[in-house]
Amino acid sequence: MRSLSLTAAAKINLYLEITGDRPDGYHELVMVLQSIDLRDRITLRGRSDDHLTLEVIPEGLAPADATNLALRAARILWERTPNVGGVHITLEKHIPVGGGLAGGSTDGAAVLVGLNHFWDLGLNHADLCTLAAQLGSDVPFCLQGGTALATGRGEVVTPLPNVGSLTMVLAKPKALAVSTVWAYKTFRAERLLSTSPVHGQHYSQNLLRALNHHAPVEEWAPWLYNDLERVVLPHHGAIAQLKSVLQNPEPDLRPLQVLMSGSGATLFALCGDRAHAIALGEFIRHTQPEVEAWVVHGQGHSIALD
Repeated sequence: MRSLSLTAAAKINLYLEITGDRPDGYHELVMVLQSIDLRDRITLRGRSDDHLTLEVIPEGLAPADATNLALRAARILWERTPNVGGVHITLEKHIPVGGGLAGGSTDGAAVLVGLNHFWDLGLNHADLCTLAAQLGSDVPFCLQGGTALATGRGEVVTPLPNVGSLTMVLAKPKALAVSTVWAYKTFRAERLLSTSPVHGQHYSQNLLRALNHHAPVEEWAPWLYNDLERVVLPHHGAIAQLKSVLQNPEPDLRPLQVLMSGSGATLFALCGDRAHAIALGEFIRHTQPEVEAWVVHGQGHSIALD
């Protein structure tokens, strides 16, 4: 049976502001999203029957059942396309689960792109985006990748000038995962929308203006913001403590900015260059044994045929 392999990039949130409640239970969002070169690998292999199956490596790291967005993406395409046969999906996980890095969303996006090629479906980008929005709010961005503004509940994606040259350290408590559903539900339950510290402060406008004018990262780093830190940090002391460590390492290692990505549990520290990031990453590994850390870079795409 023939096969096809793809890589699927994680994302970070350079900006996440919750601007309103929606009647469908979601929230109105303003987000700036960035693809990074931490990637899962997805391999599609044809089957001689009509079954859709999923294998996750390492086993147990992510669910291998119908809740997995990779399998859900395959089923969406399979149900609308008769007589294409079955497929076995092998998902090699490198993006942490429950890390706020869109690992599940990018896997789903990769399966949409891959099966469109594998089954020769002829779907265009707009068709795939419509299907992606049915899977989850981050999936349309993960189809596109690069640097983008996402609004609505996250499914309305507008490209921005690429800032893929960013270098950063990702850091995450090893034993901790945060539920995105829990974070947004708690934000609503605690009525935090009414106490926004950035309302009327023009953070998003200032950030977008700087990005659109290709300003250096040192100029726009102060405008980075994540509303969900107001929920997650008070409830998860390990993340709050790790943010403090990243903000105040040895003086010559201090990053440009430190922010939580999505609903956590991953934080990222923007660095001036790769040498700075490598040194900061080593500092975190040596001083925080319960934390895993990676040096990563921005990139201008998300899904790539391998």
